[in-house]
Amino acid sequence: MSEVVKTKRVGGILEVTLDRPKANAIDLPTSRLMGETFREFRDDPDLHVAIIRTAGDKFFSAGWDLKAAADGDAVDADYGVGGFAGLQELRGLNKPVIAAVNGMAVGGGFELALSADLIYASDHSSFSLPEIKAGTLADAATLKLPRRIPYHVAMEMLYTGRWMDVQEAHRWGLVNEVLPADKLMDRVWEVAEQIESGPPLVFASIKEVAREAEGMKFQDALNRITKRQFATVDILYGSEDGLEGFKAFAEKREPVWKGK
Repeated sequence: MSEVVKTKRVGGILEVTLDRPKANAIDLPTSRLMGETFREFRDDPDLHVAIIRTAGDKFFSAGWDLKAAADGDAVDADYGVGGFAGLQELRGLNKPVIAAVNGMAVGGGFELALSADLIYASDHSSFSLPEIKAGTLADAATLKLPRRIPYHVAMEMLYTGRWMDVQEAHRWGLVNEVLPADKLMDRVWEVAEQIESGPPLVFASIKEVAREAEGMKFQDALNRITKRQFATVDILYGSEDGLEGFKAFAEKREPVWKGK
């Protein structure tokens, strides 16, 4: 699509690469372009899973481009259809997204990784939220991080801006797996291919229910599922795929998912 945001499509997998030297920082045009890219991914029925990665091995992303901000890019400006970096506020994105973190994920770069459903990282990666030192709020991270790792650990990162190395991130469950840098993308693609072969309507239901039920009481959320009040659940329960797994088991064969 551009020199800054590159895409590779293989079957139902879309790999999106942010390539903006030196630190893969994100300014307004880049954020808007990423939003358009992920909106197209969301709306394409033939795409089932996305990978977000960045070029280079020093920075996954330094987050918000502070030089652009100093030149007039406002912090509260229009980041595009998906909010900052295209993923943070993209409504209706009910498809799995995998982040491949290779290097430092800083500020908004860390928030970009947090916008994914799975995070795989190279063994030299690290994470930080230095916004406190710039006198501003790491808004998305303040909402998300205390829900992903222990509250006191999250608050320490937010209050102090300290670095967390990848092994600690893995220990807290923030990262799914730590790999040598030269093995990272092979593993990410292996996982993406496994997901691609699965039932897309079920994945859509998992993502919508997990997202929408986050602030709900357990019984209220469960009632919405059983009453088919989530759009993706209603589609799944009335679909061919909704019966295919049972038929395949009874017929002793592998299921064939059609996404309908």
